[in-house]
Amino acid sequence: MAEGEQELAAAQRRHWQETYAAHPGMYGGDPSAPARYAAEVFRAAGAERVLELGAGHGRDTLHFARAGFAVHAADFSATALDQLRGVARDQGLGDRITTAVHDVRDPLPLPDDSVDAVFAHMLLCMALSTRQIRGVVAEVRRVLRPGGVFVYTVRHTGDAHYGAGVAHGDDIYEHGGFAVHFFDRDLVDTLAAGWQLTEVHGFEEGGLPRRLWRVTQSLPR
Repeated sequence: MAEGEQELAAAQRRHWQETYAAHPGMYGGDPSAPARYAAEVFRAAGAERVLELGAGHGRDTLHFARAGFAVHAADFSATALDQLRGVARDQGLGDRITTAVHDVRDPLPLPDDSVDAVFAHMLLCMALSTRQIRGVVAEVRRVLRPGGVFVYTVRHTGDAHYGAGVAHGDDIYEHGGFAVHFFDRDLVDTLAAGWQLTEVHGFEEGGLPRRLWRVTQSLPR
């Protein structure tokens, strides 16, 4: 990583650790709408093993586990994953969930073709350069089996925060300590090269509201 990328990554890691420590279960216990959608898509595709990237404290991980999937949850916040494991034990779901402290800037610690589906809610639009985002998607492709499904969400350039706040270059803007890489449609299409792009669905979330795309794509069989 370039020096600027390293500094931004380190600052964001500290910020998320501190935020999860100060606000346990900050996103609540209900699954996100994209996770509910993804669970249905994964079930229809015959998936059994799900990888969630950027799992946080696990509201979506728990939903996937309750839906019967075996879930591997990855996040770069050890604090968030501690919270996830605690809730999973309390709900009797510990045997369906494994966790790993992992920064997606590094290769995924999983074998090739080892999962059936991958979910990432607003992970790709964190403080990642375009080059790093392409690297993440390449790793997702490596660990997915043929025919596997990838569902991800990202904030896009139609969002109210796009172009405002602290600019870090490469369409990354920081607000309130959180850095976001805002996607344009060209980036979505570039990341879908070699995949079957099923849907790019626009939706809103939160009080601003945040404007996002939910992207569904799968690997050829």
